Amino acid sequence: MSHSGNQRLRAARIAAGYPSQQALADALGVGVRQVRRWESDTPPWPQGDVQQILTRLLGLDLAALGFTPPGAPVRREPPRLAAPSATASVPAQSPRQRQPATSAEDYLAVVRAHRRLYWSVAPATLHPAAVAHAALGHALLTETAGHTRALVATGLSESHLLAGRIEFFDLHEPDRASATWLRALQAAGEANDPLLGAAVLAHTAFIPGWAGDRATAMERMVAARTYARRGPASADLLAWLDAVEAECETRCGDVRTALNLIGHGEDLLARSSEHETPEWMNWFSAVRLAAFKGNVQLKAGHLPQAHNTLLAALDALPAEEEKQRSVLLGDLAATEAARGRPEAACQYAVRALDQLELTWYAVGMDRVREVRRALSAHQHEQCVRDLDDRLYGWATTVSALAR
Repeated sequence: MSHSGNQRLRAARIAAGYPSQQALADALGVGVRQVRRWESDTPPWPQGDVQQILTRLLGLDLAALGFTPPGAPVRREPPRLAAPSATASVPAQSPRQRQPATSAEDYLAVVRAHRRLYWSVAPATLHPAAVAHAALGHALLTETAGHTRALVATGLSESHLLAGRIEFFDLHEPDRASATWLRALQAAGEANDPLLGAAVLAHTAFIPGWAGDRATAMERMVAARTYARRGPASADLLAWLDAVEAECETRCGDVRTALNLIGHGEDLLARSSEHETPEWMNWFSAVRLAAFKGNVQLKAGHLPQAHNTLLAALDALPAEEEKQRSVLLGDLAATEAARGRPEAACQYAVRALDQLELTWYAVGMDRVREVRRALSAHQHEQCVRDLDDRLYGWATTVSALAR
């Protein structure tokens, strides 16, 4: 067990929505001292009915939560994190074998490549590669130690974070993403990387936020901000946390708070940051914040402002950010539909479909479908029929039903 305590139980507790040891103790009906012992360097084996309640609340078995059965030999190697079930049958090398220090950099090189490929490679192609690389990371954790092991754990956390992003944003599998992001949080704990932990926790807030569960989303955002303070965090990371919280607030119906959060994020980016942005945070920029802002303005009914914000973001978007382009075009289409301009809305929607043919992105397709629903009053107009011809082509229809 890590000298900093049972990080796996702590990560699972926070991801399950219990921000404090007292909160978990109350849910289990035990004293907070018991939870403290479980999160110590040498956690005792849970007794009686508490075992079942604990595993049910946190969604993992006791071994994955960092517990060793009574009588089992104490392992001198750090225990493996729970690997994804899809790779559980893959045999690992003996934990007695030691990898050279260069193994961490070799592992991280592939992580960096996957990070860049996310923006261009089809999600169904990249996802198996990310999952397989995470399985390799789990194996390397048993074969490395010290600084090398911490670097591997950092890469493993990012691999799980990427796999979860694909599952949530591209494949529409929030339950699967939730389990994957829990593994990412556990690995960040093994690496003792609070900024990576903050990023993972903020991603987990999307799940309840998109489902309209504001209380759970905000609990996870509080946890993410707490971890970010331990970094310390750069202005980019803090502004992204504002953007995530703003999206959750928007989906839960509080657009005023969302706009205030976006304004705070803009203020952060306008200042010079004394802290460096982590290299793994390649999903956010001032342009991305403008995209968030335009979407919130759209939902708030500030249509002229939304149009101007989204158009400026589209013009400033780097050429390689193809997935985000389909989202911006979809939001521009929705803005025009809300303004009663069906022909302009269809033009933007068709451009979004053009982009989606090049780089599939489920979130972008969702935007187009929302626009089509908003145009139901104009469905007999030629521009809408032309949009339907594109939206319901053979390939698009089969792909949509398959997802």
